[in-house]
Amino acid sequence: MSEGDSRILEATRRRLSGKQADTVDKLTRAAMEVLAREGFAGLTIRMVAGAAGVGTATAYTYFSSKEHLVAEIFWRRLRASETPVSEDADPTVRVLAELRGIALLVADEQELSGAVTSALLGRDPDVQHLRTRIGVEIRHRLTRALEPETDPDTVESLELLYAGALVRAGMGYESYADIADRLERAALLVLK
Repeated sequence: MSEGDSRILEATRRRLSGKQADTVDKLTRAAMEVLAREGFAGLTIRMVAGAAGVGTATAYTYFSSKEHLVAEIFWRRLRASETPVSEDADPTVRVLAELRGIALLVADEQELSGAVTSALLGRDPDVQHLRTRIGVEIRHRLTRALEPETDPDTVESLELLYAGALVRAGMGYESYADIADRLERAALLVLK
């Protein structure tokens, strides 16, 4: 992507011009501030709009719900995260690195990690769209890590492990660091 194209980003609802992308960036940054202060239960689009210095109607132009906004934050984090490119010849090593990286993506931010779990379980069509995009990205990473022999059943099993592990962490049963360790052990059973 050239520098001129880098400002045109695809959002859940439409392609964004440079100014629109800046507004969405402001909203996602403000959402993190509000989330840290109010938690997911207290987060509202109105609060985020106020913190971002934009009108509530403008915020709703980009985000249909707080779940949509939090799902977008996670999507952006996932897309911006470095995939742990491993030169290791063993696909198991590569898969474990991918799973750990994704599992720990929001581990250091307690309010965000819990909010992401709640948000991604939402029924909002915009959340469903993002959930699909997130799933496709994770599938792509796992498939690439398993090359040259990518078995669709193995990829699906790893996806199920990942989803279950993150729901478990998001519900507060274990920390994300502990879940990452547990996810590794479960993945090893699938990859044997």
